[in-house]
Amino acid sequence: MTKKVLFCATVDYHFKAFHLPYMKWFKEQGWEVHIAAAGNNELPYTDQKFTIPIQRSPFHYGNIKAFLELKKLIRLNEYDLVHCHTPLGGVLARLASVDEKKKNGLKIIYTAHGFHFCKGASVMNWLMYYPVEKLLAPLTDCLITINDEDYFLALAHHFKTSRIERVHGVGVDMDKYKPIDGAEEKLQLRQKLGYREEHFLLFNAAEFNKNKNQKLLIKALATVKDELPTARLLLAGEGSLVEECKRLAYTLGVEKQVDFLGFRKDIVELLRISDVALGSSFREGLPVNILEAMACRLPLIVSDNRGHRELVMNQVNGFLVAQQDEREFGQRLLELFKNENIRNEFGLNSFAHCQSFSLKNVYQELGAIYSSYLVGEYHESESKYYRAHL
Repeated sequence: MTKKVLFCATVDYHFKAFHLPYMKWFKEQGWEVHIAAAGNNELPYTDQKFTIPIQRSPFHYGNIKAFLELKKLIRLNEYDLVHCHTPLGGVLARLASVDEKKKNGLKIIYTAHGFHFCKGASVMNWLMYYPVEKLLAPLTDCLITINDEDYFLALAHHFKTSRIERVHGVGVDMDKYKPIDGAEEKLQLRQKLGYREEHFLLFNAAEFNKNKNQKLLIKALATVKDELPTARLLLAGEGSLVEECKRLAYTLGVEKQVDFLGFRKDIVELLRISDVALGSSFREGLPVNILEAMACRLPLIVSDNRGHRELVMNQVNGFLVAQQDEREFGQRLLELFKNENIRNEFGLNSFAHCQSFSLKNVYQELGAIYSSYLVGEYHESESKYYRAHL
């Protein structure tokens, strides 16, 4: 009988953006791959896709309906493995799997793409999210974390899951995200995209929301606008705070130096023409946008948070800046502008550090976890990652 795996998340775009290689892995092993999420995206490597009305808000009444639909789906399809992602997808899928886990030995994997409770998180986040994860841990056969802080937090707080693993994110495609080595080729690409050789290009790609905090980047540029007249801040993305950020740029007198690019499909090209990549968010699990910049050999200036600390070694491949400190951020911009040697050194170090987070490496890490459930090999209470860090 063909084995079946169910991937579950709040929205189906999550799988389109991050998990297609791993869905393909199961197809190559002869498994049926099913998807449960909200949304209407068509996904490859999928035998069946179920639209489940999972809501982002934990208090939305629609999640009751989503839970009941998931529970029925899991019962009828007799899955061998459920791999759930995102906070609400992870909660609902694990609760909906309880009966089948008890009756038929269904295995449940949950990937935490950054706990909402972490160092520096609000008391409310700890009160809301920590008890939920603690209570659901016994229902989880394998908890996958994507950064050191979450991994050791789960160990230190004795999450009673059978197994806790740490993988290097979702993987960055090093064949796709790679730098341009030739100066002439880079100049031609700049001109194609509307920029000149003398421009000092600062790049950030993220949704415009409160957490991503693009206002910090605009304020930082404003603190050094007279010393950096050739700087151009490229902000790719859409979201509810775009217009507010545009007004801020105008108020601070840098509207001509900030390009609001909207949704872009040419992120690779924009990274290749840039001089520095920036990150300004309050909270990150393991930011893909920073990994993509590292693969393109860029130096980094980022706000100090859990996910950024995982990727940016201060004064090695970039600068970590205290949250909301636009003046220090601006000074770091000036420092990199004035010293091309440091930019090049940081960029090379970024590229070297990025290798552990490559799609090839993460594919092997997840493949090893999946394989252990395919053949029932896993009998240890401690992960290889933990033993390696003793």
